[in-house]
Amino acid sequence: MHWELSDEQELFSTSLREWTAAKFATDAVRRLCEGDTANVFTAKLVEEGWWGIGYPEANGGQGGGVLEMALAAREYGRAAVPSSLWFAAALAAPLLDEAELGAQSIGESVTVLALRADKVPTVDCLVPVDGKITGTVGHVLGATEAATFLVLVEGPDSPRVARVHARDAELTPDDLLDLSRSTSTVRFDNAPIVDALELDLSAFDRVRDIAAVLTAADALGSAEKMLELAVEYSKQRKQFGQFIGAFQAVKHAAAQMLVTVESSFSIALYAAAAIEDGLADASTTAAVAKAQVTSSVAGLADSALTVHGAIGYTWEHDLQLFYKRAKLDRMLFGSPSVWNERVATALLDSRPV
Repeated sequence: MHWELSDEQELFSTSLREWTAAKFATDAVRRLCEGDTANVFTAKLVEEGWWGIGYPEANGGQGGGVLEMALAAREYGRAAVPSSLWFAAALAAPLLDEAELGAQSIGESVTVLALRADKVPTVDCLVPVDGKITGTVGHVLGATEAATFLVLVEGPDSPRVARVHARDAELTPDDLLDLSRSTSTVRFDNAPIVDALELDLSAFDRVRDIAAVLTAADALGSAEKMLELAVEYSKQRKQFGQFIGAFQAVKHAAAQMLVTVESSFSIALYAAAAIEDGLADASTTAAVAKAQVTSSVAGLADSALTVHGAIGYTWEHDLQLFYKRAKLDRMLFGSPSVWNERVATALLDSRPV
């Protein structure tokens, strides 16, 4: 099955692609990655209306749903945009109340879920004492730009979601190879809890599914760009008096990369639509997307680097931006093997007895 976009979705994707190319070309991305200026991208998203994609119009957003967010993530992966906050905000959105969602939709005050980005999202709780929390959450995506953290804490009968001001947390940024994204260790030391509400487990399941699908969509965008770069380079580079694109091995590599791109397109976007439509197997489909797309794209990155040779990994060449992004997407929110285990468990549990 090949997933087809509507005319409106095609127009949206094309418009966002043109915007990112005009505002954040790869030379600009490299400059931003070299400095602590990720908020430049966030500010432009808010200023020019792209931030609110996927948020309800009733809350001040631009409308659309998970599929539109996936299309945006695809374009951000394709451009290697230097920010993690948009993604982090999207993960927190299902757990926000109406007032918070309104502020989030317009980028006025951004709330980030204190969730480990190196494992499948799970309900891991800190223990509150006298209205304060002490503890550490490692590798939180987009933490440096948050105004408020949502922290999962133990409650009397069930887990709760506590709100903590970001100014009451200590952040230690991680040293990532992919400089276009950021994660940080977040430490709370008797940090006051603003309030705490019961955790809606179905909403947290949606957080997990969105994390899987947006990571897959980001990897898809990176794959599309790496295929494009590999084909362009094969038409320019000569060996033994011929363009390398004429060699059978390079043709086979490009063909396999195209297969990966085409299959990843349908898998990732179908999974996004399944979540939005509330299909019964949406969580399983999201797990398939995370496992299959990010794993295949990481392999595609190796093929693209082989076509380019050593130049592809240099700071001056664009390929390194997307190669590193694809490798991080493979492990972001859990490795493909862990998500495959979730798929296998879901399929076994659904068998008739």
